[in-house]
Amino acid sequence: MTDSKKALIIGASRGIGLGVVNVLAERGWQVTGTTRNAAPAGSAGSAEWLKLDINKADERASFKDALSGRQFDLIFVNAGAFGPEHQDASLASDEELIQLFMTNAFSPVRSARELLPLLAPKTGIMALMTSELSSLNENPSCTYPVYSASKAALNMLTRALKETTDQHGQTLLSIHPGWVQTDMGGENATLTIAESTQGIADVFAAWRGKGGHHFVEYSGRELRW
Repeated sequence: MTDSKKALIIGASRGIGLGVVNVLAERGWQVTGTTRNAAPAGSAGSAEWLKLDINKADERASFKDALSGRQFDLIFVNAGAFGPEHQDASLASDEELIQLFMTNAFSPVRSARELLPLLAPKTGIMALMTSELSSLNENPSCTYPVYSASKAALNMLTRALKETTDQHGQTLLSIHPGWVQTDMGGENATLTIAESTQGIADVFAAWRGKGGHHFVEYSGRELRW
């Protein structure tokens, strides 16, 4: 069935981001994806591709200017890095920690804040990719502490967007994709990219027009903060 809804997927060169672009395109959405380089192989033929490095303020500003006058039903900020393999804050360099938190927390929320004027009122969804590992309740054993801490920071900074999205009746989502077979998740992960991204697309459909800020995994289950 043809659907004229429009989506902007930030960080879609591979893995889950690219998968979401393709799933939404298959469902009839008009999709714009971003990558730091050329359009990725295997992307839906109908997708529009633009270049963006969210860690560069000048690129974010130029990108927003290029989209002036456009409106999106969904903006999904999909950005993430694992950080140092040892996941020990006492061993990580200052540069490693700064880069991790910039990529996983500060730049995604800055991007979301700057792009909010392009989000449709009432039914628009602003979604940011997080992880269940960010939650003290869902991750009591503190698995991957440095990565998890960066995503916990993302969750709190995302909550700061709620005042604005509430004013416009929009919905704010923090999305956990599950443990997915990507470069980050590894080959032993329990979900394929297709399984995760089909679920994420279903979550977007289910939460349209609901309002508020919600922590939801790909299956639709709400998670504890």
